[in-house]
Amino acid sequence: MDIRQCYNDSRLRVDWSDKRMWFSVASIIFNPTFWNIVARKEYRSKFITRLFNGNSLYGCYALAATIFTLGLIRDAIFKHAIDNQPKAECMNILPIQVLAWLCLIVGNLFVLSSMWVLGVTGTYLGDYFGILMDERVTSFPFNVNNNPMYNGTVMIFLGTALWSLSPAGIYLTCIVHFVYRIALKFEGPFTTMIYNKRDQERSAAKAPSAPKNVKKNAKSGTKKEL
Repeated sequence: MDIRQCYNDSRLRVDWSDKRMWFSVASIIFNPTFWNIVARKEYRSKFITRLFNGNSLYGCYALAATIFTLGLIRDAIFKHAIDNQPKAECMNILPIQVLAWLCLIVGNLFVLSSMWVLGVTGTYLGDYFGILMDERVTSFPFNVNNNPMYNGTVMIFLGTALWSLSPAGIYLTCIVHFVYRIALKFEGPFTTMIYNKRDQERSAAKAPSAPKNVKKNAKSGTKKEL
């Protein structure tokens, strides 16, 4: 059976009446929605920083731990959902299983290497806490992928779905990809605004102060500053 026939036979084998599928969809949508709302509120009001007595680093670590935990919960719900969905046995062929492993390996490489390069604060929205990086990261994996964290995560979801022979997992992976694309529409411009503001403040601080106007008093020979 070829890949096209496998798809035609399997695409409708998704039980959307299973509440576990909808729990998975909800967790996929919730996570980026949560961290974008919370991070923007932190940027504007510093409400997390205030909870840690003004220590923005501790606040960032707390949000990082929360986001990481939510990610683990999302992944567990996803796996539980697809394990209870119909399987596409026709996907149990060498090319698809090799593709699954490639997705898992490359996806994890992108995610882990970007976390290593960015560190905790760079990965988990430290810029919203005022913890900014000195310059844009251009080393691997950012030299081959503009959004390695998000794209790597999508690849991990796809690899898991293929390895599990799960058409439902493929549908959920598409939702992950779609949700991340929307998140980037909000995160990208906002992050750019934060760094542009920092650069403008640096430029203003480095700019030489305007010289004071000096007027000579013709009668006394003294000078007055205006």
